[in-house]
Amino acid sequence: MSKKKVLVVGGTGYLGQHLLQALSEIQGTPYDVSATQLSTPPPQPLLDALPPSFSFFHVDLKSGSGFDAVSLKFGQPDVVVNCAALSVPRVCEKDPDSAMSINVPSSIVNWLLSFTEDKETLVIHLSTDQVYEGVKSFYKEEDETVPVNVYGKSKVAAEKFISEKCSNFAILRSSIIFGPQTISPVPKSLPIQWMDGVLAKGDKVEFFHDENRCPVYVKDVVTIIKALTDRWFSEGKQMQLLLNVGGPDRVSRVQMAEAVADIRGYNTSLIKSVSASSVDRGVMSPADISMDITKLVQTLNICPVTFRDGVKLTLAEEAKS
Repeated sequence: MSKKKVLVVGGTGYLGQHLLQALSEIQGTPYDVSATQLSTPPPQPLLDALPPSFSFFHVDLKSGSGFDAVSLKFGQPDVVVNCAALSVPRVCEKDPDSAMSINVPSSIVNWLLSFTEDKETLVIHLSTDQVYEGVKSFYKEEDETVPVNVYGKSKVAAEKFISEKCSNFAILRSSIIFGPQTISPVPKSLPIQWMDGVLAKGDKVEFFHDENRCPVYVKDVVTIIKALTDRWFSEGKQMQLLLNVGGPDRVSRVQMAEAVADIRGYNTSLIKSVSASSVDRGVMSPADISMDITKLVQTLNICPVTFRDGVKLTLAEEAKS
């Protein structure tokens, strides 16, 4: 029996690294795993931590260059997990063309459509809570998508493209993903570690009180991706899923910081509550994009950990490393 093939697009990013690490820890490694990355070569600490059977390919999602090498050496994947994105809203706002060309996975989907074998591929695509307008609490999957910025618009376009072109997909609208640092540290600032760092200095810091999200612990996102992959391999039935992927708690930045301060024993009077409108971030930001995750829990029987527990797990892991 040949092993099932899983391709992780954006394997050197935050979620990609956590996913690859989790796949490498499955007993008996039931899958052939490959990953794509834009920078070359892949970071050495990541290569050292993964089995030698895991291969990396240099792929440019804008042009699609590099997919030929994947076809040649790896073949058609059974599952593609797309973790790659231009995900900083301010950057997307300044360069909408790049946001669209990277966030709408046309090069991935067109490459998959080029295979002539009678084999179905499941595309698991990471979308965002920023597809919602942000004018109410606990959005459901069937609520209208009215993004207020280019990042959200590019993700809505991606969802539409995938649902029209792919016969099998799972679109995951993820909130802020938080958790421990990756094997090879990512350059972007991680929310819990950043809050911990600034509060540890003992200086007053401003946090927004009027923007609400449902942050989700990274290992819960990985568990969800693995559950979808397992279901695809065991049942082999057509899958067309759209799921909100958030944690169970609706929290503001102030509440996030207060949880970190409380767990670490910092002085909560350092946390200064301000309105999001008091800061010009160069991009519109939705006020309340908290999500209802009932469908996720019912479909996969997975209950993401509470925000507070996720923070505890994150800080405990950081202390170990």
